[in-house]
Parts: sequence; structure tokens; C-alpha cells
Amino acid sequence: MRIRIDPGGEGRIFERLGDALRAAIVDGRIGFGERLPPARDLAEQLGINVNTVLRAYRRLRDEGFIELHPGRGAVVAKRLGHHTALAGAIHDLVDEARLNGVDRAALLALVREAWR
Repeated sequence: MRIRIDPGGEGRIFERLGDALRAAIVDGRIGFGERLPPARDLAEQLGINVNTVLRAYRRLRDEGFIELHPGRGAVVAKRLGHHTALAGAIHDLVDEARLNGVDRAALLALVREAWR
């Protein structure tokens, strides 16, 4: 599994990492019961502090996406099934926004408003 975060993106690094992991779980790239990389390994891969990874993992745990097991690591806890339709719709939405000159912040604001 390869996780990437935009170093120049908006928000704090642990939030961007959590967002990337959450998206990978929702769209099925990381499945139910699958282990996430050890925090130290992921921190080294991304060139960030291990505490940043742990903070992202704790946030995902609090949201119910993963379980943290001391000594065994982080495991995906949600059985989301195959959300290929959802993932496809999200990618279509992002593509459409780019084609129409809608920047990331504006798109996220639109999604937050629609979610209410």
C-alpha cells in the first residue's frame, strides 16, 4: 500500500494523512481487516514525525474506521464493501470541478454545505 500526502496542501499534516487513509478505506484500496503500515514505517516513508502518524491513526480510530491494537498495529475496522460507485462519483466530481476552474477550497466548501 502506498500512501501519499500533498506536502503543500491545506490543513495540518495529520489531517491530510487521515483524509488520505480514510479515502483509501472508503474507495476499497484498503479493505476490512487489512493492516495499516506501522506508524514508524509510514512516518519514514512520508518523511514526517511518527507522532503525526499516530495522531492521524487515533483520529481514524475515534471515527470508527480503524482499531488500534498495542503490539499488533492498526487494522481497518469498517466493512464498507466495494464503494466503487461512490469512488467513481467522487473522482468525477473532482474532474468536473477542475474543468470548470473550481479550486479545492471552493469544492470542499460546496461539499460541506451539501452535507448539512
